[in-house]
Amino acid sequence: MKWERLLSRGRFGEKPGFIPTQAARSEFEVDYDRIIFSAPFRNLQDKTQVFPLPEQAFVHTRLTHSLEVSSVGRSLGKAAGEFLLEKYPSLSQSGISASEIGGIVAAAALTHDIGNPPFGHAGEEAISDFFKFHPAGLSWQKHLRPEQWIDLCQFEGNAQGFRMLVSKQYGLKLTYATLAAFTKYPRPSQIAHRDIARRSQKKFGFFINQLADFEQMTDFLGIEKSSDECWLRHPLAFLVEAADDICYSIIDLEDGCTMGLVSFEETVKLLQPILGEKFDAKKLENRTQSQNLGALRALAIGALIQQTVEAFAQYEESMCKGNFDKALTDVIPAAKALQAITDLSVQKIYRSKLVLEKEAAGFQVLEGLLEVFGQALYHKFYAPTRFSGQDKSILRLLPEDFPLKGWGEEVNPYPLLRALIDYISGMTDKYALNLYRRVKGISFPGV
Repeated sequence: MKWERLLSRGRFGEKPGFIPTQAARSEFEVDYDRIIFSAPFRNLQDKTQVFPLPEQAFVHTRLTHSLEVSSVGRSLGKAAGEFLLEKYPSLSQSGISASEIGGIVAAAALTHDIGNPPFGHAGEEAISDFFKFHPAGLSWQKHLRPEQWIDLCQFEGNAQGFRMLVSKQYGLKLTYATLAAFTKYPRPSQIAHRDIARRSQKKFGFFINQLADFEQMTDFLGIEKSSDECWLRHPLAFLVEAADDICYSIIDLEDGCTMGLVSFEETVKLLQPILGEKFDAKKLENRTQSQNLGALRALAIGALIQQTVEAFAQYEESMCKGNFDKALTDVIPAAKALQAITDLSVQKIYRSKLVLEKEAAGFQVLEGLLEVFGQALYHKFYAPTRFSGQDKSILRLLPEDFPLKGWGEEVNPYPLLRALIDYISGMTDKYALNLYRRVKGISFPGV
């Protein structure tokens, strides 16, 4: 893969021959602005990061997490860009700057969680489980092709994110470079063989009905295939992934300490190997715990950025050839320290009673919403003798632009179900909870 092509300014959704405007903002800054003003991004302000429906204002949501990942991504991308421009002078001649490369990573990192449903990873599992186990979900299987059914039974936030970014509904028309840097898992849900040694095949990155969109992007950028069914990652996707890994490792630990789930002493002990010589115990004196946590977090993130950029420089050629396919944070000097943080976070934060109780409630909420809406749609189009007055009332709650025409026994309902999942996965935590209460008769509007 060639960097000149990988960094193209061409836009998804624009006609062939599109010429980017020469304005004060680069095309990748335009990407960033379009994302940050979009409705899907705005909804992240009330979506779970780790702690569902947090009462503490300090604790991170998907929105604050995404902004922080984007900030780290910009630093990683700009530093990596300086390395690339020095190594490949032809990039400068084509008008590419280090800031633009930083802009690609920043924009892609800003969107990295945009496809996540309410209630975090529990929400992903709840949507998948509805189709795998719930009678109202299983009823759709006989109407779908096998590859479509697999998509529905394996809801994946990364694939949902790609779907949203290329959707005409939001009109983002991002650059191909930003879309590719966003895509950590360049493969469909169903493949004959998954190479577990390749990080990029751990999950999938697009649904089956977005295959043509994905191929359009890879063809434009010259991204090659690693097998008949899978593609190589865009090299900048490794930096987007690293920005996320750095932020959730360090900041989830900080949140856990703030919530009282991890002691301050234990937090310092975990961060100390990352800081190395930069750690000075005397500077922790005469300051509040919050101030110390902020200072330690900043130093740790700075150290991890430096190590990650050095690893990128070391493996850049192998990335372009498709030989390197690991997380950059797994090959840096601080890898063991990050793993220790992850192990403790799983034990004391991600599996804390507070998190598990609210995740369990999230399962009920999403299953309940999918049940009432999915069953009403099924009755209307595929079992009309059972289409009740309650079903009619439920369907009136769907958005005005929901595709409610043209379906029936002879029509494949996969796009209909994708639209339903778009609607429910796009909800905020609180909106999903309140709607669930209303449709189940637990609460009434205005009461």
